[in-house]
Amino acid sequence: MAAMDVDVHFYCTVPMPDAGAGPPMPVDRRVGNDAVIECYENLEHWAQTADRLGFSALWLTEHHFQYEGYEVVPNLIQFGQHLASLTKQISFGQAFNVVPQWHPLRLAEDFAVADILTRGRMIFGVGRGTVPREAETLGGVVASGDNEMAEEQERRNRELFEEAMEVIRLAWGQERFSYTGKHFVFPPPGIPDRGSTVQDLTLVPKPSSYPTLPDIYQPVTSPPTIDYAARSGHIGIMSGGPLDRIATAWDQFGERAAAAGRELDRGEGRAYHVNTHVGVTTEAAIASGRDGHDEYVKFLSPYGRFKHYKGGEVPFDYRPSVEETINEGTMAIGSIEQVADHLGSFAERLGFERLLLFPDFPGLTREQMDEQMHLLADEVLPRIGVELASPQA
Repeated sequence: MAAMDVDVHFYCTVPMPDAGAGPPMPVDRRVGNDAVIECYENLEHWAQTADRLGFSALWLTEHHFQYEGYEVVPNLIQFGQHLASLTKQISFGQAFNVVPQWHPLRLAEDFAVADILTRGRMIFGVGRGTVPREAETLGGVVASGDNEMAEEQERRNRELFEEAMEVIRLAWGQERFSYTGKHFVFPPPGIPDRGSTVQDLTLVPKPSSYPTLPDIYQPVTSPPTIDYAARSGHIGIMSGGPLDRIATAWDQFGERAAAAGRELDRGEGRAYHVNTHVGVTTEAAIASGRDGHDEYVKFLSPYGRFKHYKGGEVPFDYRPSVEETINEGTMAIGSIEQVADHLGSFAERLGFERLLLFPDFPGLTREQMDEQMHLLADEVLPRIGVELASPQA
């Protein structure tokens, strides 16, 4: 098999020993700051485990105001830079910086600083956002959470995101830049500066790759986003579907990139992301993974995350069982052999060069998560012909 980067991804959830399908409901959870601190200590430990095992990168997820405790890291760049100081070789990705919630120039600056200080061990990931509570509080707009995104909300969200990305690319790629759009004007007109007015800006610092732009990763879940990311030169991350649906999006991305003059090899320019839970046997995997799967479903179903199950013939807020998820092929849950078969079938069809594994089921202890990473590294990946970077002593 061709060389492949294999990463791990964490939602950044607090310890949750009562995870499962039953109570408490997500909105009834209210965690304390001590639980958040314990989550951060776990992430420090898991980053060191992943580094020793030879994973290429560890990705974290940005969210805000999450008193429920599911995703409690608001600044991925800052946290990734900290984790880099505790590890030796692993890189740190942002899955994802929610761009409409940031001032684009502050985001560009912060990433550039972290990229330089970590000697290039940061991976830039961007997204449009999913949670109204944080988006609207921080200046953006997204879906209402329990309904389809309204046309006006969708239009404004895409405008904010795409303009901000134009600004970031200009700031990173040019010695001097200016920008005039519907939502952003940089520099604002008429700023006095030592006898004249400011006509352009210079970002200080720029990423260490300057004048080449860093790679930009983006989740792609709809045709408009596939088209935008492909023609913008972004790397599309695809997740949450059975093989036929992921393969369709994968091929469409390549076609859109080619139409924009960006010829990609079969597995180039895209990455595959998948939730995983491994057991020595199928029964063991289901037994140890059921509560985490069900908590994950309970948390995300109001956002329509599982509405595509059974060909879309289910309610918007559908809550599947772990058995249904296995049958759908949307997650890799099962024995060592079953998870290897899942990853191998996707690798054979897609030819991906980057694989993001998501073992972060709510409720797993620090030791159980270590075990998941060891099973993936030592047992699953070798069965599909993938050897991680040389583990550290």
